[in-house]
This record gives sequence, structure tokens and C-alpha cells, in this order.
Amino acid sequence: MKFEHLIEVNDLANPLLTQLSREELWFGLLCRAEDARAFLPGLEACNIVERGDSHLVRDLHFGHAVIRDRVTFAPLRWIRFESEANAQHAGGSLTITIEEPEPGAFFLRFAYHTSLPEGGEDARYAEFVRSAYHQSDVDTVRVIRMIAESGGLAQ
Repeated sequence: MKFEHLIEVNDLANPLLTQLSREELWFGLLCRAEDARAFLPGLEACNIVERGDSHLVRDLHFGHAVIRDRVTFAPLRWIRFESEANAQHAGGSLTITIEEPEPGAFFLRFAYHTSLPEGGEDARYAEFVRSAYHQSDVDTVRVIRMIAESGGLAQ
């Protein structure tokens, strides 16, 4: 299944909404990479097992299930999470790209690639998964806002 959507971060027409900078968005995405517990309900532990200049390898512990993923990134532009298939998880990838169609108007594009079939008998399940992914992505922006508002990134 391939699925993507945009989440608006800064609504320039809404003066009541705190505008986030690219740096604040990026810092929030790095927080998701370093310790995803605030972003993924049910995640009990996030252990980094390898670190490089533009990648991390993590073990994500969901109860008895452990998922290994590789996080790669281009600073201030995009981050990709690629999970390995195992007995508990089919594997797949998520790429989150920061888009700015006009100055200050930030969006996050979430692009998923999974091994789930999209049609036939699995169509209802695929739709449920799309809905869950969308809600998780809305929650990601909410958590990034909370990090920024708590002074997570000193200006």
C-alpha cells in the first residue's frame, strides 16, 4: 500500500495559532527519531543501536514485539523511517518531508509504503490503516507543537 497526505502546520490566516519555524519542525522530527515514545502510543522503549552523521538504527519495543528500523535524513528537509520485516511486523517505510509553498506556510508530507495490499478483501483493512496513519500524523504535529511551546528548541 502506498499512501501520502499533507498536514498543515502553520495556518497563516489564523493569528491565534503559534507559527512554527523550519528549525522547530526539524527539531520535533529529530525528537521523534531519538525517542519516539511521545509519538507512538504503545511504544515502551526506543533504543538507538547505531548512529551516523545522517542515520540512526533503532530497536522499537512494543511489549514483546521488537521492530528494528533505520532512520535517514537530510537536515531541515526530510526524514525517513524504514522498518525491517520480522515475525511481528511486515516492514515498510515512512518519509516525512517539510514543504514550504510560501514563506512561513509549512506543511509536512507523510508518504507511506507498506506491504499491505490495497484492493480486494483487504480494502477495508487498508482504509482503516490509512485512517490510523492520518490520526498518528495529526498527533505528530500536535506533539511537535508541544515541544516547541515548552521551549524544546531555544531560539
